[in-house]
Amino acid sequence: MKDAVNISQSVAILIDGNNIEKSLHSLVRDKNAMINFDTLIPKLLDNRSLNRLIYFREGQQISAKLADRLQDHYHGSVVPCHKSADIPLSIKATQIARKVDTIIIISGDSDYVELVRHLKSEGVRVEIAAVEQNTAKILIEESDYFIPVDKQDCFIFRSGKEHRKGK
Repeated sequence: MKDAVNISQSVAILIDGNNIEKSLHSLVRDKNAMINFDTLIPKLLDNRSLNRLIYFREGQQISAKLADRLQDHYHGSVVPCHKSADIPLSIKATQIARKVDTIIIISGDSDYVELVRHLKSEGVRVEIAAVEQNTAKILIEESDYFIPVDKQDCFIFRSGKEHRKGK
C-alpha cells in the first residue's frame, strides 16, 4: 500500500483580469462571462496551499462585489491598473517570487514569456492557466505546466443572477 503524499507547495495566483475576461467572452460568445472562482481556484491549487491571490484589472470601474468576494473567500485583492496589467503583474510576481514555490498566471498573453523565463531562472515553478485557443503557444511551451480554462470555469452574469455555463 502506498503512503499518502503530503503536498506543501505555497502558490500565488496572479490574474490578468482583462485578458482572461476577453478570452472567456470569446470562448462562450457572451460578454457577460466571468470567472467562476469557486470551480477554478480549487482546480488550480490541486491540494496545494494558497499564499495569495491578486486580480489585476485595467480601466473600467472595479466591482466592489468582486473585491469583497475575493477578500472574503480567498484573502485576495483587486489591483486597479492605469493601463495594461502586464507591468503591475510582472512587478508583483518578481516581488513575491522568493515567498512562494509556484506562481500561477491566469493569462494567455505572450507578453508574459520573459516573466515566465525570469521566474523559472529564480527557481519558481510557473504555471499558466488560460483559454487554450487564446493562449500564445510560446507561453504554454515556456511554462512548467499549462491548465486549460474551459466553460465549466465560468458563469454568465445576468442582472443580478448567475448562470453556470457548460453543463
